[in-house]
Amino acid sequence: MNAPLLDAPLLEARDLRLSFGSIRALDGVNATLWPGEVLAIVGESGSGKTTLLNVLSGRARPDMGQAIYRDPEGAAHDVHAMPAPQLRALHRSDWGFVHQNPRDALRMGVSAGGNVGERLMAQGARHYGSIRDTAIDRLRQVEISADRIDDLPRTFSGGMLQRLQIARTLATHPRLVFMDEPTGGLDVSVQARLLDLIRSLVARLGIAVVLVTHDIAVARLLAGRILVMRHGQVVETGLTDQVLDDPQHPYTQLLVSSVLQA
Repeated sequence: MNAPLLDAPLLEARDLRLSFGSIRALDGVNATLWPGEVLAIVGESGSGKTTLLNVLSGRARPDMGQAIYRDPEGAAHDVHAMPAPQLRALHRSDWGFVHQNPRDALRMGVSAGGNVGERLMAQGARHYGSIRDTAIDRLRQVEISADRIDDLPRTFSGGMLQRLQIARTLATHPRLVFMDEPTGGLDVSVQARLLDLIRSLVARLGIAVVLVTHDIAVARLLAGRILVMRHGQVVETGLTDQVLDDPQHPYTQLLVSSVLQA
C-alpha cells in the first residue's frame, strides 16, 4: 500500500459550478479529501450531492472550476484535463466506484471470481492461479465464502451483490473510492451488516472515501467529516459528530431534526 501524503489533500474541489438549464446543480463548491479520510456528502434529493460525486470522479464535467487529484508521487492533476485513456486507467487502478445498484458495476453473466478477476486483468494480471487466489482473498474480505467463487451473481442476494461489488472494487487496492448510496434499498438488518463491513475495511486498508448518502445515520457511522449540500451549495461542513450534534445552519438543523422525529 502506498504511504499517504498527509501534508496535502488527496482530492480537492475548487469552485465547481455546473448548471442544467436554469438549475444550478453545483454553485461554487469547494471541498477537500485527505488520505485515508471518509467524507460524507449529505442532503435531500436535488441538493447536488450526486452531481458533485460525478464531477469529482470525472464522470461529469463542470462548467467551471477544477477537481484536483494528487497521485502517489504527490503530483497534482486536474481530473477534467486528463486524457480519457488516463482517466479510465485511474478508475481501474487507484480509484474505485461503488454504485447504489451493484448491477451497474457487475457482469451478471460472469462468475463472482471472474468479476473480481476482470479488474485485476485490466491492470495486466495474466496468471490464472494468482488471479483466482487474489479473487478468493477479496471475496473472503467481504465475507463471501470461497466456495461461491464460481457462482453467477444472479444467484446472490442483494446484500451479497453489494459485497461482491465492493470485492471487485478493492481488487486493485485503490487509494480512493467513491460510494453512491452503498446501502440504499437494502433491508435494515442487511444494511447494518454492510455498514460494519465497509467501516472495518476502510479502517484496515486506509482507503479514502467520498460517500454520498441521504441517511445521516450512515454518515455518522462511516464519516469523519461531513459536507451538507442544499441547492447546489455547501451550507455547512466540519467534523461529523460536531456538525450533527450542534448544527449551525438552519437547513442542517432541519435535516437533523427530521431524523430525530422519525
